[in-house]
Amino acid sequence: MKPIMRQSWRDLTFVHWPYEAKFVRPLIPRELELDLFDGMAWIGLVPFRIVDLTLPQSPAIPWLSHFCETNVRTYVRNRRGEAGVWFFSLDAARLAAVIGARAAYALPYFWAKMRLVRTAQRVSYWSSRRMNGPAECDLEIETGERIERHDARDIFLTKRMCLYAERGRKLLKADIEHPEWPLQRGRVLRLRESLVRATSLPDPAGEALVHFSGSIDVLVEWPKLD
Repeated sequence: MKPIMRQSWRDLTFVHWPYEAKFVRPLIPRELELDLFDGMAWIGLVPFRIVDLTLPQSPAIPWLSHFCETNVRTYVRNRRGEAGVWFFSLDAARLAAVIGARAAYALPYFWAKMRLVRTAQRVSYWSSRRMNGPAECDLEIETGERIERHDARDIFLTKRMCLYAERGRKLLKADIEHPEWPLQRGRVLRLRESLVRATSLPDPAGEALVHFSGSIDVLVEWPKLD
């Protein structure tokens, strides 16, 4: 792997719901297969803070390299069986990052107003999209005990070492490198959101599965044709 970018992800929450594959499959490029767990597709709502985003050997630029993000995603495999992430949307609070990621990675980024507040055992996230119609998220979670041994579902939902995107009719792939997630259990205290619905998916149903991670360092490579 030859990384083009490094960054750290802080105060990250995975909120997941199982979906029947029939709702998700039409929204995924035909070159990719849905990656299922227990026969279900999984949709993730993932808010966090990006810090120190820069080139691998360069110092981070204050303000420009620090911002909040929330993505809506699912999990897929390519023709070679390589497991990765497919993003339906990525909201970010820094317009320069939105423009750059759209141009370089063909990812569906949107500029948004965002806020993240963390206290001892609670984290709250708020976002409101500035472009492409209204879409919002107001989430508060309570963090719980550390997960010492990740089970198969924990690994399925969090260990994704590449992302896929589509430019025109060409599939792109970018590898990602980071250590094993330091995960904690979590519980939703408040959630009002319309980001999932904005992707053309049905609203989530049932109790969400929540994981939290305080910090992880990440390397990302330049996208290439898959």
